[in-house]
Amino acid sequence: MPRAPEDLRSRRWFAAHDMRGFAHRQRMQQMGLRREDVMNRPIVAIVNTWSDLSPCHAHLRERAEAVKRGVLLAGGMPFELPAMSLGEVMVKPTTMLYRNFLAMEVEELLRSLPIDGAVLLGGCDKTTPGLLMGAVSMGVPALFCPAGPMLNDRHQGRTVGAGTHTRMFWDDKQAGKIDEAEWVKLESRMTRSPGTCNTMGTASTMTAIAEALGLTLPGASSIPAMDAAHPRMAADCGERIVAMIGEDLTPQRILTRGAFLNAAAVQMALGGSTNAAVHILAMAGRAGVELTLDDLDAAARRVPVLANLFPSGDKLMEDFYYAGGLPALMARLGNLLSLGEITATGRPLREQLQGAEVGDDDIIRPLDKPVSPHGALAVLRGNLAPEGAVIKPSAASENLLRHSGRALVFDNQPQLQAAMLDDSLDVDENTVLVLRYAGPVGAPGMPEWGNLPLPRKLLRCGVRDMLRLSDARMSGTHYGSCVLHISPEAAVGGPLALVQTGDVIDIDVAARTLNMRVDDAELARRRAAWVAPAQPFRRGYTHLYQQHVTQAHLGCDFDFLQGTAPTPEPVIF
Repeated sequence: MPRAPEDLRSRRWFAAHDMRGFAHRQRMQQMGLRREDVMNRPIVAIVNTWSDLSPCHAHLRERAEAVKRGVLLAGGMPFELPAMSLGEVMVKPTTMLYRNFLAMEVEELLRSLPIDGAVLLGGCDKTTPGLLMGAVSMGVPALFCPAGPMLNDRHQGRTVGAGTHTRMFWDDKQAGKIDEAEWVKLESRMTRSPGTCNTMGTASTMTAIAEALGLTLPGASSIPAMDAAHPRMAADCGERIVAMIGEDLTPQRILTRGAFLNAAAVQMALGGSTNAAVHILAMAGRAGVELTLDDLDAAARRVPVLANLFPSGDKLMEDFYYAGGLPALMARLGNLLSLGEITATGRPLREQLQGAEVGDDDIIRPLDKPVSPHGALAVLRGNLAPEGAVIKPSAASENLLRHSGRALVFDNQPQLQAAMLDDSLDVDENTVLVLRYAGPVGAPGMPEWGNLPLPRKLLRCGVRDMLRLSDARMSGTHYGSCVLHISPEAAVGGPLALVQTGDVIDIDVAARTLNMRVDDAELARRRAAWVAPAQPFRRGYTHLYQQHVTQAHLGCDFDFLQGTAPTPEPVIF
């Protein structure tokens, strides 16, 4: 049933004929607004993660103005609310540490203020799940407005972008193939506009997942940040959220298990970031939807990689947009999706995909001509990862998908980095590099250290990939044979803490196994001798994080924020 104006949540603040209602209306008029602006209109929050230190979101100030225009034209009243900006490159030790902080902030912003619905502005990696997790838990109508990918660049006749090419060029520099002058030139050119990474990294993966879940307007996640269609889309978001408030179309009505399985299918078809395995589980937990790593593995076995995008392919997001974007990809998936799911349009998915066409079969491949014979995700288990670990087979080396090698173990990132520059290091291309104590509790925050650097002496010999294991994450823009998210992590006593240099590691991706050749008796002896690492964090948010974060196979959310238990509305008196 449509919501009557008198049922709007904001009326509790502004409609009462008592001293508190008087004070609320008075303070709005203090800012130059009219009494009727807040008395008779739905109140829309524009939650903006813009920041001067977040280049991916540098344009979101202007996009907020476009959203406001759409809200006003539709009869709503917009208010912009700043939220923590998680610019992936600048925030240390990792934005993942603060994803749950942003989610808490969004939930409490929307709860504590007279808000009827929200447009969420973000796009850089953790802002998408953080914004959505908070909005889902709050339960008001919400629409996500993606920041959009940056523009392409070209270097020596080759299309290049952010993230993936940075790693490639850095390895070439280490190997002596790029001089300092060319390196400096690349630094000033590869990221040539505002917007998120233009590979199929975590940013584009997560905004596409938001669209596949039904929480954006159709096609919104594919539009480049600097395209004229982007501010038009932002204005459409403002207009649509007012209608969603009238329809009481909340995330809870959209986020079914079918919607999450659609999102998993889209992640796999895109060759999406392994980081999505953590975020999609956390979002499902907030929505009260049962979803596990096994569901993601099943999707990867069922859905081939169709998007020819870095790091699994060789194109960039601007090319994907010209080829038809996400609607075209989803239309190509057809019956691999649950097409009856309701989206933010208020209509079923099948209706909004009508007319979507693929404009380039090389960029969005047919189902029988995938980009890779291997899926975008595999979940491994064994005595090294009893609760699971993930790898991206489509971005790994064929010869390392089944491999045995001697472990070389590092307990921290500085130790690892120094060793990789040591030309006397006892290592060859068959060695398995292991980094531990880099998980949610251990690092803390599970930083993107999982794309372990290769030894300089091997780079000079032409080696460009090795099997690498960690309880950390990896940037979605990166590539290589990297096993990530090993759970439970080393810092809480997971088996990764018991590996020693020289142990033989066995991986078989087809069989979904990851083991160390150490018998149970020896593992028990090592466990008895193991001492948990000391943690220096005794106060503040980081201490809270370490006390309450769940492990990677559960999404790394806070244990007290999972689920759908209601939080009482604030008392107004």
